[in-house]
Amino acid sequence: MLLISKESSSLESMVIIDKLQQLGIDHLFIEEIGSTLSSIYDKYVHDHEHVGDLFQSTLFFRLCREHGYDVSPNMLNKFIDNKSGEFNLSSSKDIKGLLSLYEASHLNNGEEILRKAKEFSSKHLWDSIQWLETKYAKQVRQTLEHPYHMSIQRYKARQYIANHYQDDHQNGCQDVLLELAKSEFNRVQLLHKRELKEVLSWWKNTGLAQDLSFVRDQPLKWYLWPLTVVPHPHLSMCRIELTKAIAFIYIIDDIFDVHGTLEELSLFTQAINKWDLSSIDVLPNYMKICYNALYKITNEIVDITLKEYGWNPINTLSKSWAKLCNAFLQEAKWFASGQVPNKDEYLRNAVISSGVFIVIVHLFFLMGNGLTKENVEQIEKDPSFISHTGAILRLWDDLGSAKDENQNGFDGSYMELYMKEHPQCSAKEAHDHVMLIISRTWETLNKESFSQTSFPRPLVRASINLARMVSVMYSYEDDHHLPMLDDYVFSLLYHSV
Repeated sequence: MLLISKESSSLESMVIIDKLQQLGIDHLFIEEIGSTLSSIYDKYVHDHEHVGDLFQSTLFFRLCREHGYDVSPNMLNKFIDNKSGEFNLSSSKDIKGLLSLYEASHLNNGEEILRKAKEFSSKHLWDSIQWLETKYAKQVRQTLEHPYHMSIQRYKARQYIANHYQDDHQNGCQDVLLELAKSEFNRVQLLHKRELKEVLSWWKNTGLAQDLSFVRDQPLKWYLWPLTVVPHPHLSMCRIELTKAIAFIYIIDDIFDVHGTLEELSLFTQAINKWDLSSIDVLPNYMKICYNALYKITNEIVDITLKEYGWNPINTLSKSWAKLCNAFLQEAKWFASGQVPNKDEYLRNAVISSGVFIVIVHLFFLMGNGLTKENVEQIEKDPSFISHTGAILRLWDDLGSAKDENQNGFDGSYMELYMKEHPQCSAKEAHDHVMLIISRTWETLNKESFSQTSFPRPLVRASINLARMVSVMYSYEDDHHLPMLDDYVFSLLYHSV
């Protein structure tokens, strides 16, 4: 199915590519999108083709950077006032251009011009809401609250399909792409329902909800992580198996945080480090149950990797669980003794205890891409694209409102430690400081995502997807309710289009 005509202008072609992404069907046109963008980029670099107005310039920049092309935001300098050094006020009424500028600003690798772009576009877009028609004001607000790059893209596609359908229905327009998007969304939704059913069956058969009654019983919530991290339909096996590993992050976290004594936790950590069933004799029964179940599921993942890719990951996987438990134990020791660490020492450890390392390492083997001795050695060292995602998760979790309704323990807070070290700082100032760190960490994560790396791009993108899910999973209201997460669940799993 050829969508982009050779006679189409660069702008027309980019608009179609953007539409395919917004509709969530770009994975069906990978080759055509790749060849078209390559041609557009070559015209810009070699033929010095004029990129155009604010909308076209920012769309070009965003699409090229998203797809790994080396493009500098300095191309936006033509929209900067030479005297003030700020964006021209003449652009402040160009809503279409401002929306595109705002979207592009989130693909920041640490460039100051994109920080200015975000500040300028967000200010004028918020101001525009009061005079725009209701339909357009709603679109602006949705973009401001959920920019594409920072959002779960299947969720964004669900919203786009619904809104687009209303517009087309009013105009009597029959959009082939829209129908394809709806069909694809519903097809994938059925696949995800089958996967969730398998996960629920697995969890029930383990008996862990009964044997370890103090741990969180949230298989749906655990499945939502893989659903976001690896959304493409062909990765069904990865989602199911990864959910099982994620379940044990939560289980072990609850053992450390709300149930085990410090002596028991030390023995459990020693046993995990040895990774030998004979070492569990000294453990209390509830820990034996957890250890045996973890040992079993880990070996099942090992068998899958051996069968699919001819690689035995047992050493790396067992080390990853030891690393997690060592971090949990460090937190338990700190807060049992009252000897609270400084904020930086706490965060270094908390990046590991976030569980992100476990998720990406397991996914690395389940996906099977880039399985080389060098990459295995590197991933064991917790590369920065993993640790930055871990930092984003933990900092969001520590903002204070992120308190799981079924968890009663306390394992520290970066924000509280920051305020302890800066007693003159108000809670709002501390909150703003944490949000700034998250923003800067995102910029670094972006840079790694868009640059060349020895790790396969799908793995790095999975880490980006995990970071996108964090704000959904941890945006608690005062009553510990998660409205964003609830809407996410119903939109993606229970409401067809």
